[in-house]
Amino acid sequence: MALFKPKTNVSVANAQLKIPDHIAIIMDGNGRWAKRRLMPRVAGHKTGMNTVKKIATAASNLGVKVLTLYAFSTENWSRPNDEVNFLMQLPVDFFSEFVPDLIKNNIRVQIIGNIDELPKSTRHAVQNAIVQTSQGSGMILNFALNYGGQIEIVEATKKLAQQVADGDISPNDINGDLFSEALQTASLGKLAAPDLMIRTSGELRLSNFMPYQSAYAELYFTDVLWPDFTADDLLQAITAFTSRDRRFGGLDKYESES
Repeated sequence: MALFKPKTNVSVANAQLKIPDHIAIIMDGNGRWAKRRLMPRVAGHKTGMNTVKKIATAASNLGVKVLTLYAFSTENWSRPNDEVNFLMQLPVDFFSEFVPDLIKNNIRVQIIGNIDELPKSTRHAVQNAIVQTSQGSGMILNFALNYGGQIEIVEATKKLAQQVADGDISPNDINGDLFSEALQTASLGKLAAPDLMIRTSGELRLSNFMPYQSAYAELYFTDVLWPDFTADDLLQAITAFTSRDRRFGGLDKYESES
C-alpha cells in the first residue's frame, strides 16, 4: 500500500485539489512488472514508455507546470549491455512517436543530466525534441537522462570554485540562490524545486534523484509498478499532496498563536 495514503477520495473535484507546480517521479518497477508476466525486462521498459505518454498528458491537463521524470541514472550504466542498449533506444522511439502530441498539447521538452555521454542517435533524438517543442508555453516535460544528483552537486561546486578562482565572485558571495543557478535545473528558475516527489514500486528511497532540489518536496510512495501507474494513481498522489501542511520549517497559523 502507498505510504502517506490520502484519506480523501481520489474522485475529489479538480477544483478542490492543490495542483503541485512541479512533480518529480522516480519511474520504478519496469523489470518487476515484466518478470511477473514471465517477459524479458525490456518489455517492462517498453510498456513504461507508454505510461510516460499517458502521465505526461494527464499532468499537463491538470495544470502541472513541470514534470520531471527519472529516465536513466548515472548508475544505470552498470546494467547488462543489452538492457542499456534498449534503454538508449527508448528516447529515439518515444520522441519519434510522441513529439507531435507534445506540440499539440503545448508541452516543452527539457533535459537534465549529461547527454554528451549518450549514444549519438539518442543524443540527436533528445536535441531534436528540445528544438521541435521549444515554442511550447505550457508544461515543461523535464527528463533526467544520465543524471546523478551527487554528481550534479559536485559539478556545481566546481563551477562556483572556478568563478572564485577567476575572481568573478568571492566565497562570501556564494548563497543558496547562487548555488541553485549552478545546478542543472537553473533554467527552471523558481520552479526548480519539486513540490511533490513520487516513487512507484514500493521502494522507499530517492536513489540520487534531485537531492538538493527536493529538500522540501512532499514524498509519496506507492506499491504500483510504473507500467501500471495511471492518471487515477497520479490523482491519488496529488490528493495526498493536497492534504499535506507544507510549513517549510515554520509554524502554521494555529501553532504560532498558541
